[in-house]
Amino acid sequence: MTSLSSQVEPQRRYQLPISILILGRVLRFALPYWKGLTVTAAAILAAAGFAIATPVLLRWAIDIAISTNIVNGETVIEITGWLVLVAGLALVGAAVLRGTSMFVQRYLAEWVGQTVAYDLRNAIYQRLQTLSFRYHDGAETGQIMVRATQDVEVVRMFINFGGVQLTFTLVLGVGTLVIMLLINWPLALMVWGIMILIAARSAFVARRLRPIWNDVQESQAQLGTVLQEALSGIRVVKAFGRSEFEGQKFGRAAGWLQQRSYDASMVQAVNMPLMTMLGAAAIVLTIWYGGREVVNGNFTVGELTMFLMFLTVLQMPIRGLGWMVMMVPRAATAGMRIFEILDQESEVQDNPAAVAPERPQGHIKFDQVGFAYDPRSPVLGNIDFEAKPGELIALLGLTGSGKTTVVNLIPRFYDVSTGHVTFDDQDVRDWPLEALRQQVAIVQQEVFLFAATLKENIAYGRPDATDEEIEAAAKLARIHHFINRLPEQYDTWVGERGANFSG
Repeated sequence: MTSLSSQVEPQRRYQLPISILILGRVLRFALPYWKGLTVTAAAILAAAGFAIATPVLLRWAIDIAISTNIVNGETVIEITGWLVLVAGLALVGAAVLRGTSMFVQRYLAEWVGQTVAYDLRNAIYQRLQTLSFRYHDGAETGQIMVRATQDVEVVRMFINFGGVQLTFTLVLGVGTLVIMLLINWPLALMVWGIMILIAARSAFVARRLRPIWNDVQESQAQLGTVLQEALSGIRVVKAFGRSEFEGQKFGRAAGWLQQRSYDASMVQAVNMPLMTMLGAAAIVLTIWYGGREVVNGNFTVGELTMFLMFLTVLQMPIRGLGWMVMMVPRAATAGMRIFEILDQESEVQDNPAAVAPERPQGHIKFDQVGFAYDPRSPVLGNIDFEAKPGELIALLGLTGSGKTTVVNLIPRFYDVSTGHVTFDDQDVRDWPLEALRQQVAIVQQEVFLFAATLKENIAYGRPDATDEEIEAAAKLARIHHFINRLPEQYDTWVGERGANFSG
């Protein structure tokens, strides 16, 4: 069994096609909400359409509603009032409709993103619940926590902002390119040559950021593991005076996270000014070439204004393109880490054809049982014994000799490597897992108490148990009188891992 952290390293060799496959798989979680996605797509098209309409209306207002004539050697500007009024109202209407469309797209995108995040977190939790003890033996709690929280949040951000904004930018870009080509194709090609440079730069940055974001997310997971261990074992840490050592360990993990986050920030810090400079170059080129065309009579003032307005409208999406491209590798890395959990298969599989005996008796038999956590180091070999109903069996042996392992094989926390474990003459692998475990009561060496009431902890295995049954169980455990002496008795709140009680 390899740990989650060790599984991440080979993934750094993944290139763009793999990232696309991962993101495609992430987006499949959004398909059940296709109605919301459809309305979002319509709102994106509408918002882009009204954004494109604004410069076109402005061009129309300048070239038609405002005319320039030469009279007696003097320039005379004539304004057609009603046309200006119509153009103004059209511009206001386009702005209102664009704002409404953007509200709809952002609201629905947020809803879809949050719903997908909810589904992903539940899928991760359900998968973790189905995995065998062997998986959890090798997994780090901090790694799992980060994947179920921070990595899911990265995916949500990609769906909510990255996907929507990228679609909006593409629609806006294609629409403006078509209009600019129809009006003045040489200038359009020159301007969009710069846009292609921006796209190429963005792709280069995405390739560079992918391994860095991988390190950042891995470092966050490692930091979570160190913190979780330190907090869970705080009493041991203090008892042995190891606070300084644990602090140094945490500092090293935090330092690596700081360094890789700084590396990512440096790449972004260099990229954003370059994006801005390229955008400014497009504006300068438009003014220089477009101004000459106006003077030569090949271009109207309204058309030049429209070109400049298009560049203004495109400025924010283009600047955001770098940010969106940066989200792609980060979301792909997060998705990869999430699917490492979702793709895990439990070593202990429930047999669909399994049938439990109608009246279980509790007859346990081990027949030539062998078991190994690691194939190279067997723990049990040729174990034979029988426990009949009503018998009391004690397993004696040195620490680490496999006593707990023997017990764990009965409810199939692990599957035997060789031999058979039978329950009422039926191999435990032929029992339904739930039915088998309902017949086995285990008191673990390390008792785990949930942050809940005493009543809820006692009834954890049977939430529908009556108060009388709960008290009967407490009496069997010889804690009934102790509980009754507490101020709130069975409703007493138990701290995390039983911290409110001694022992």
